[in-house]
Amino acid sequence: MAFRADESAQRGKEWALSRLIPRKADEFTKEKSKEVIEDIIYEYGNVIDSYPTWHPLVSNHNAMKVVTHPSTECGYKALDHTVCFVNAFITCPYGDGQDVIDSVHALPVNKAAAITCEKLDAKLYHPDATPILVKCQWFESLELDNMIPLKLAMPLLLEHEIPVWDKAAVAETWESMRPYFLGRPHGSRSSLFVSQETGQAMKKVWNAIIYTGMYGPIQV
Repeated sequence: MAFRADESAQRGKEWALSRLIPRKADEFTKEKSKEVIEDIIYEYGNVIDSYPTWHPLVSNHNAMKVVTHPSTECGYKALDHTVCFVNAFITCPYGDGQDVIDSVHALPVNKAAAITCEKLDAKLYHPDATPILVKCQWFESLELDNMIPLKLAMPLLLEHEIPVWDKAAVAETWESMRPYFLGRPHGSRSSLFVSQETGQAMKKVWNAIIYTGMYGPIQV
């Protein structure tokens, strides 16, 4: 199925609302929960399936591994019932959520963005859960719809991929790497993270890199 950003965004929103609004809550609570989710989408971007490997919310990991979701592999603890957005995610652990908060505070400093968190004043997922919003606050301005500009996406991708050149056996093509460079859902050169123009430029640079032979023969 062809990638259509508007349709993907709407499907993601509907899924997040069905996932996070407590089913047994009263109508007032449900409406407040919906408003909180919609405000987060407006401020931090659309609901997504997975992050690019270079995104600051998941990039704190061994570059030889493929990590596209917030997890213990990239420094988080006690995440539960997590819903991801372009530049944030909500997690809803039971208890006070302090383990999540402490793990976010312990993350290493990122050159491109500050990773912060806060407890949300809303009932999400379950009345006994503590919803926490983990935010990627970029140091540079974003594009429309909270998309990440080329001047941020490209250096982060290169910083993540170039150091492992000597450990690679083959060079992966754009077609095989685009889920990890663009995030999901995605098209051939764009996603909910980057525009068509940004994705095209990223593809051009990646092709130039792999044709140097630095990663080995191109995998067909």
